[in-house]
Amino acid sequence: MTPLPEDRTPDTGLRVLFTTAPDAGTAQRIAQALVDARLAACVTVLAPATSVYRWQGAVETAQEWPLMIKTAAARVPALKEALVRMHPYEVPELIALSVVDGLPGYLGWALGASAPEDAAAAPA
Repeated sequence: MTPLPEDRTPDTGLRVLFTTAPDAGTAQRIAQALVDARLAACVTVLAPATSVYRWQGAVETAQEWPLMIKTAAARVPALKEALVRMHPYEVPELIALSVVDGLPGYLGWALGASAPEDAAAAPA
């Protein structure tokens, strides 16, 4: 694998995280709770998908609802804690990807909308 060049594109501070839920109701509750708590600017609940995975030595198949979570990098630790508390799975999926580019207006909105309320209200 080729290493990344030292002058790679700078990190925008935004993260996109992915998780899944066992049903539409759980997906909606998680999405609402994360946005209400300002742990996410936006959570997109996607159409149900079929997941095939290995769990406890057996191959399983399940219908799941993917969630695409947009948040500031600084909010990821608190988001992880909240997700583990509210998620019904023993080991919920959660992966985070760094956003290296995007429309400046969207990036600014997403970072502001996922900032803690006291930080979001502070003058720039």
